[in-house]
Amino acid sequence: MNEDAYSRLARVLDTLPSGFPSTESGVEIKLLEKIFTPEEASLFCEMRLTPETAEQVAGRTGHPLEWLKETLETMAGKGQLLGIRVGENRLYKMVPWVVGIYEFQVDRIDEEMAELVDQYITVFQEQCFPQAPHFAQTLAVEETIPVDQEALPYEKVSAIIEKCRSFRLADCICKKKQGLLGKPCDRPMEVCLWAVPVPGYFEQFPGYRTISRDEAYALMKKAEEASLVHMTSNTQAGHYFICNCCKCCCPFLTSINETGIPASLVIDSHCYAEIDPEKCSGCGVCADERCQVNALAEEQDEYRVVRERCIGCGLCVSACPEEAVRLVRKDAADRTTPPESENAWFEERGLKRGVDFSAYK
Repeated sequence: MNEDAYSRLARVLDTLPSGFPSTESGVEIKLLEKIFTPEEASLFCEMRLTPETAEQVAGRTGHPLEWLKETLETMAGKGQLLGIRVGENRLYKMVPWVVGIYEFQVDRIDEEMAELVDQYITVFQEQCFPQAPHFAQTLAVEETIPVDQEALPYEKVSAIIEKCRSFRLADCICKKKQGLLGKPCDRPMEVCLWAVPVPGYFEQFPGYRTISRDEAYALMKKAEEASLVHMTSNTQAGHYFICNCCKCCCPFLTSINETGIPASLVIDSHCYAEIDPEKCSGCGVCADERCQVNALAEEQDEYRVVRERCIGCGLCVSACPEEAVRLVRKDAADRTTPPESENAWFEERGLKRGVDFSAYK
């Protein structure tokens, strides 16, 4: 029974556009066993990406309503699906492995889960990150964005924050994982921002640390000072998180640094850095202290940008003492326009992967 429930869950997660590839070792099954009971795994497979009330799920599946209410609420509390209150209704929906179930384990991850994730992550990176559209896009440090061409709203931290009314501050699960594996990061841990346009949204989740809009801006400044890369979902609208990422913990950045996947296949970016050799003093701050993807190479006491590795984050620009570095907007032919919304991302990704996830819409 257990094997069938978890194998089915793995297939469903891999049918979703984000993917959940299988491995020869079967570590993905062990990971699901760690997170779900067989009963929860089976119920997840009957859920949809569209939010539903327990009554709607009961009418569609035939499960007893009181059992469903209790089980769905337990699963939401364990980060296995999303449970939200809209007006008088409590709604539930399935979520992909990334961004979703994995990130929701931030308060439950232990050493065993960390080890399982660490075994699985390389397979996920190699099979899922290079596929279009990208999972994430870079948000450049805002004051470094070229002023001669105004950035679009989805490219700016401030535009995303200004649209939102509720903010939650959380630990980075990737940093927690590395710490549990005995490889702690020396940068701040509490750097993940969740944000939605609904006032008081996070108050329905006991234990969440809510912050103000001003505190959200302060977090972005703190992250920039710690040489962390701002990233969000690769969509034009509907952003609900901003991650602040480092090269030692973030799976997107480690896939560039360690697996050799080209940066352009991992993260969508709108700019690239350029160094003026006449101004560069060769101090090395950009390469040694700021860049998270090894995109700066030293040549004869000067530095140059390795374009194929640059993700346009602007960290090197904001720290250069000689003002020798600037961001340059990519040519139109080199830029990709993100899907309009999360649903549009799902549709495009599903089409590119060749998966039919219509049963879960």
